[in-house]
Amino acid sequence: MLVHWCLAAIHLLAFALGFWAVLTRGTAFSRLAAGTGEARRVLVADNLWGISAAILLVTGGLRAFGGYEKGTDYYLHQPLFHLKMTLFILILLLEVAPMVALIKWRIALGRGSAIDTRHVKLFARFSHVEALLVLLMVIAATGMARGVTFG
Repeated sequence: MLVHWCLAAIHLLAFALGFWAVLTRGTAFSRLAAGTGEARRVLVADNLWGISAAILLVTGGLRAFGGYEKGTDYYLHQPLFHLKMTLFILILLLEVAPMVALIKWRIALGRGSAIDTRHVKLFARFSHVEALLVLLMVIAATGMARGVTFG
């Protein structure tokens, strides 16, 4: 029972960290676009966003498919789980362009080169939409935890 509780707590805390990190990254992108920010803040927030995503994947996978919660059959037949996974896929799709750009930034900064900031306004919007999608995932998760079904 203690393992179940710890996994659930870590999973929820990772949602909180992820929400804060992606929102902070979006704000840092916006400040960079306005000429008042710095790339380092974007990269630090992005690192935390990545760490939270990894924690969410591991703890979520263990909870859904590792026998620590209601069981795989429950999750695969739960509409809110499908909604949560759809939101997750949307986040992944939105994350491709910023992720590629930030990898290039890290390489450029490592070489002492300039970074390409042409798309920072777009990446700020993407980040803020991703933050909203994270909130919607939490709402879906709370319904799922309480056995909410439709139909």
